[in-house]
Amino acid sequence: MKYVLVTGGVVSGLGKGVTASSIGVLLKACGLRVTSIKIDPYLNTDAGTMSPFEHGEVFVLDDGGEVDLDLGNYERFLNIKLTRDNNITTGKIYQSVINRERKGDYLGKTVQVVPHITDAIQEWIERVAVIPVDGKEGPADVCVIELGGTIGDIESMPFIEALGQFSYRVGVGNFCLIHVSLVPVLNVVGEPKTKPTQHSVRGLRGLGLTPNILACRSTMALDENIKAKLSQFCHVPVENIITVHDVPNIWHIPLLLKDQKAHEAILKVLNLLSVAQEPVLKEWSSRAERCDKLQEPVNIAMVGKYTGHCDSYLSIIKALLHASVACSKKLVVDWVPACDLENVTDKENPEAYKAAWKKLKGADGILVPGGFGDRGVQGKILAAKYARENRVPYLGICLGMQTAVIEYARSILGLQDANSTEFDPKTRNPCVIFMPEGSKTHMGGTMRLGSRRTYFHALECVSAKLYGNQRHIDERHRHRYEVNPDMVAHLESAGLSFPGKDETGRRMEIVELPNHPYYVGVQFHPEFKSRPGKPSPLFLGFVAASCGELDVVLQRCGGQEKVSSTYHINGRSRKVFLNSKATNGLLNGVYSICNGVPL
Repeated sequence: MKYVLVTGGVVSGLGKGVTASSIGVLLKACGLRVTSIKIDPYLNTDAGTMSPFEHGEVFVLDDGGEVDLDLGNYERFLNIKLTRDNNITTGKIYQSVINRERKGDYLGKTVQVVPHITDAIQEWIERVAVIPVDGKEGPADVCVIELGGTIGDIESMPFIEALGQFSYRVGVGNFCLIHVSLVPVLNVVGEPKTKPTQHSVRGLRGLGLTPNILACRSTMALDENIKAKLSQFCHVPVENIITVHDVPNIWHIPLLLKDQKAHEAILKVLNLLSVAQEPVLKEWSSRAERCDKLQEPVNIAMVGKYTGHCDSYLSIIKALLHASVACSKKLVVDWVPACDLENVTDKENPEAYKAAWKKLKGADGILVPGGFGDRGVQGKILAAKYARENRVPYLGICLGMQTAVIEYARSILGLQDANSTEFDPKTRNPCVIFMPEGSKTHMGGTMRLGSRRTYFHALECVSAKLYGNQRHIDERHRHRYEVNPDMVAHLESAGLSFPGKDETGRRMEIVELPNHPYYVGVQFHPEFKSRPGKPSPLFLGFVAASCGELDVVLQRCGGQEKVSSTYHINGRSRKVFLNSKATNGLLNGVYSICNGVPL
């Protein structure tokens, strides 16, 4: 097994995750099998109890692991399925060591950071690195390890020591260290400054790790003089200094690394030059260039409660991007704080209220994502109502589905106090209730988590057609509350449809409103399985409907025979003909949901 360690210096937020993912893409393009591990030095056991404002979104894996969002980057870039053990935290390591100590595994010895914690870290890495994640048998060729945080952080010290020991254990030729560091360009002088990176590398070397390659983050490409200076002071060959400068979209990063022959530098350190092939990134290149050339916008209103931190909805944004590129549209996301849509905001901050409603009413589609707690719920209900009444395409995810059901019960069934017991435990008309699989007293890892199966009970529904008329699908979940099964008959009699349910028929997985351009809510999180080359079917349908082109996508998925259709979105009429130039362009851009290959 070969190991590539990616560390960061100077400041956080440099894009270590994207860099590590891009390195994986590059090595995979060289014909190697790649897996990945993310190390997070925080004391939390996992990311499940962390606020999105603190650490961005919580990414959910097939096995129910609640992990760091960088694992989402790995899965999307490398098209792999990771496990909860691919995310190492300080909490997990210390918990495992303390459990072993309580069992007497250390035979009475004094348990210390060195060697017990550092040994546990190394054992964890070696154990997880051999787990296949690409659907093939046997271990991967290379494991890319990302160490979260910044060199010098006190909480990272046990991992730094463990990785120093680990590099010595696996030996020269099996370990490559790539240090991602900032080379700022000061506006006053207009030239890149190398001193921050020099200090960062000096600190890294002082901790027992010597970088083989420098990945320099900067707003501009570094010239040879700057590289020579870095080489001299950081003791890294000039050819191993890579510039990772700002690009129009992150799909350019693997191409940027390839153009600077980063793969050759890595393969040389790992003694793999003789077995690796020249990387082929034709698909990545065409996708990146195509994304840059998109001109016609599709405006999506994102109505959420964590809109102040874009990483809170990272996977949703990526899923929208995958779908919009497939539809040959330029994605424009209008962030709408759910609280700003509420009447109380109209009284306290009328300007914010007007701005929020202006964005909502000007959108081509409205997306209401998941969330926890009652803040902003009324705003999400109002957004669902506006989309339903004005025939604007709507996609509700998790809480977004629940708020759509609550709104329908209030507006159509006349149950003005209809609510979720999460927000009003004493409501007389509970549309959404706590289901017994989770826990109300413990927060971490106690929800309905991971991949669960949804069965279609009506194949004529839009969602079934988007999934290629499959009898069932597997999607990832993360929730405690679900639609009250005792209310379903009343809602269906009033016109709402629940075409997707679990194997028992008691858990509502999909809700649709017939005779609407696109009004779909799902209890699961389809964004977690969306990929650049294979967008989520529901996101693809949502974006296509927002463009007035849903019929084209449905026909490609095998679920629609109509040759044209007219949609009215915000008063605008859009008609699509299957023999039109625009439609042919869409068909050329849409990826087949049935087999996941470009048309």
